[in-house]
Amino acid sequence: MKISKTIARLVVFVIALLGGYETVQSQDLPLSLILIDGEKWELVSAEHAFTEGPAVNAAGEVFFTDVPKSEIYKVDLAGKVTLWSDQTNRTAGAIMGPEDVLYGASIGGGAIVKFDAAGKPTPIVSDIVCNDLVVNAAGGIYFTDHKNKKVWHVSPQGKLQQVDQNMTSPNGIILWPDQKQLIVSNTKGSELWTYRIEADGSLSHKQAYSTMRLPVGETESGADGMTVDVVGRLYVCTHEGVQVFDTQGRLSGIIAKPQQQFLSNICFGGKNLDTLYVTTVDKVYRRKLNTQGVRYSK
Repeated sequence: MKISKTIARLVVFVIALLGGYETVQSQDLPLSLILIDGEKWELVSAEHAFTEGPAVNAAGEVFFTDVPKSEIYKVDLAGKVTLWSDQTNRTAGAIMGPEDVLYGASIGGGAIVKFDAAGKPTPIVSDIVCNDLVVNAAGGIYFTDHKNKKVWHVSPQGKLQQVDQNMTSPNGIILWPDQKQLIVSNTKGSELWTYRIEADGSLSHKQAYSTMRLPVGETESGADGMTVDVVGRLYVCTHEGVQVFDTQGRLSGIIAKPQQQFLSNICFGGKNLDTLYVTTVDKVYRRKLNTQGVRYSK
């Protein structure tokens, strides 16, 4: 009887061990899976003051902001760059929301705004400090206030509520593909924070999702804009480059920056959402990957 029990326990242990190994393997997402041989960063646009807020519409066209110049540019599917708006009041972060409407965080206007087809902004909430934002499929908005160390939520009805505080420097903000979790990057630290989103828009279960790699001898990651792909990888703009994390928060690898200047924001674009766009001070670059991005607006 004792021998039988011992054998049974051993079998269970071996099965669990093998099953655990297979699970780890299936969740292991090395950088080599998304990098394409021969593909490098391609210059999209140059001679800007400070680029930010790349956002993609339903067609795959990408919009980006030039914050000091209060401008937004559009990159069509052929790669042609045109001025789309020159009245943004220093909009930084931007993202496409429901019905293919562009939303932005207007630093100069102290407001979250949405743009009409002519590029004219309309405030949704005002008298705020904002930097970056994300909009879910229902029209709910989350944005970061790095000066006051807070994260805010704006309901689809326009109700403003504080949902987190006391992070060192909340900056980039993005939703998980299922829109049930929120992730915020900490520019002056090394942590990525994740939250569960409740039915009323409030946040719970705050915890560190991962720790970013820091430049040697430094304590600040420089983490800014983020995006995710359909598999659940997280892409984070940092001083070290685009840090890519797998679904378990493990660092898969770092995609080198196209130039040494500050890497501010990131999104997937193109007809198939398989091209990564990054904003980096005076320039915008893109690079095709073997994966696809996620649309939050339905």
